[in-house]
Amino acid sequence: MKVEQIAVFLENKSGRLAEITNVLAQNNINIRALSVADTADFGILRLIVDKVDEAKKVLKENGFTVGKTNVIAVEVPDRCGGLAGVLKTIEAAGINVEYMYAFVNKSGENAVLIFRFDDMDRAIAALQKDRFIILSGEQVCAL
Repeated sequence: MKVEQIAVFLENKSGRLAEITNVLAQNNINIRALSVADTADFGILRLIVDKVDEAKKVLKENGFTVGKTNVIAVEVPDRCGGLAGVLKTIEAAGINVEYMYAFVNKSGENAVLIFRFDDMDRAIAALQKDRFIILSGEQVCAL
């Protein structure tokens, strides 16, 4: 199962992140997870939202450069070694992690790891073989 994620090109200047979140809030779009990767001049804001196509549309209408990609959401127990177990499976399958970010559902229960792999289908197969829980976009937004 793949989860749709939007990626927004973000100039590294004061107020740009607030502008994006305001546009989403004004359009009743809920952010479920996010990550910002930056350099001195620009960044990439990656978002999982409850209304992907609508978010992409309203952000473009407000002058932002927006793309849509697929990621994988893996649920693991929130304890030492949760991430290490997933990465062991991925390493054994010879798959590269392009990027990842994570969030905790409820303290002490589960964490959700968001991954972009160089081979998404092989990653899903390897993780399912090792009995990891892969969440759909709807499941991530329901957390």
